[in-house]
Amino acid sequence: MSTASSRIELRRDLGTWPAMSIVIGTVIGSGIFLVPKTMIQRVGSVEWLFAVWVVGGLLSLAGALSYAELAAAMPEAGGEYVFLREAYGPLWGFIYSWTQTWVAKSGSIATLATAFFVYLSNFFAPLDTVFYTLPLPLGPHGGPLELRWGQICAIVLIASLGWLNYFGVKLGGNVQVTVTAIKVALIAVVIVAGLCLGQPHASAPAPAPLASPTFAGFIAALVAALWAYDGWNNVSMVSSEIRQPRKNLPLALIGGTLAVIAIYLLANAAYFRIMTPQEVAGADRVAADMMRKIWHAPGANAVSIAAMISIFAALNGSILTGSRVPYAAAREGYFFRAVARVDPKHRTPGVSIAVLSAWASLLVLTGKYDDLFNLVIFASWILYGMTAAAVIVLRVKRPDLERPYRTLGYPLVPALFVAAAFILLLSTAIDRPRESLMGIGLILLGLPFYFYWRKQHKK
Repeated sequence: MSTASSRIELRRDLGTWPAMSIVIGTVIGSGIFLVPKTMIQRVGSVEWLFAVWVVGGLLSLAGALSYAELAAAMPEAGGEYVFLREAYGPLWGFIYSWTQTWVAKSGSIATLATAFFVYLSNFFAPLDTVFYTLPLPLGPHGGPLELRWGQICAIVLIASLGWLNYFGVKLGGNVQVTVTAIKVALIAVVIVAGLCLGQPHASAPAPAPLASPTFAGFIAALVAALWAYDGWNNVSMVSSEIRQPRKNLPLALIGGTLAVIAIYLLANAAYFRIMTPQEVAGADRVAADMMRKIWHAPGANAVSIAAMISIFAALNGSILTGSRVPYAAAREGYFFRAVARVDPKHRTPGVSIAVLSAWASLLVLTGKYDDLFNLVIFASWILYGMTAAAVIVLRVKRPDLERPYRTLGYPLVPALFVAAAFILLLSTAIDRPRESLMGIGLILLGLPFYFYWRKQHKK
């Protein structure tokens, strides 16, 4: 990398609304349309399902409150990469960037793109057709790798959004604001239809519960809910491109997370007013099935369009923010040097965007929605917990650090978040050992690279 190119910096082109739309737009993706089925199957009752949504929302809010202090104090590109580096040293910053690049962020992008073609197949059924099967144990649950036309569509979508974000963070931010506004409006229509216009499902004698309430079932449902909430932390990754970060970052993190919690609870209230728990448990597209009961086929098609717009916004936000993490690591010598390059005209980390998009496209081919989101959640929550703990660590280690915002409820809020993360990880490791081991394995795979780059860094 030349000396001239190393002086090129990212620009602070994102204001308050783009920052807020990154949180809301990235969090509300496919989860709210897909996971209620998994959740009700795991907990068995509507009351327990709402309890899971509330707990997941409070956990996400505790994380947002903790991250707000770190982001306002250290508004640099990379988000958790910077926080973990400062709290625990460069090894943990590297592990975060490695995990985000190869597992968490790329896996999240692949999962969203997969969900996009699931909804698009509602209009074009051949997209779900297998056109080739590879006899390799790379598919869902270790089965053969099946290639569908929809996966090709998902890869094209990822590549298109990567190309769009190459042409400037301001362009990507404006797209994020516009698409987020459209999708919130469409979700509001679904909520109003379910709560006010539709006919409530008929009362009937209580059938046998779908599942007996258990701790393992609650945690498994919580994993699904946390996938739906995942992304509240993304705005911290573009801290170096946000104007007035000390004000806008806490506002976006906390305000955006509260808005998402409210939207999710209202949407689920609408679902279960129109549909019985048994109907939700059998619905692959719960919002579409609900709207079909109200407005028949046109209502179901409208929801599919709303879901695709929602996923589109989440994908755009994920590529925009996630590409800043490998860029931040490469800039300090802990990743491939080319990834640190900033385009001199557009002021974007173009190579980093291309690498993340290409790897996510390969992950699209590996399979099923459930497998992907469990892999993403497990790998992510190891480092989410450590980042929340960094609030406490840095209060001791860096008492002189200027903190424009201080975590509400400190130290209880970050401590509760860390404890919950530990319980979640333990339960997920028991319930989904294959995905958990894959996540840990990909993290450990990065250690030889770290020691190599650290040696080069010292030279």
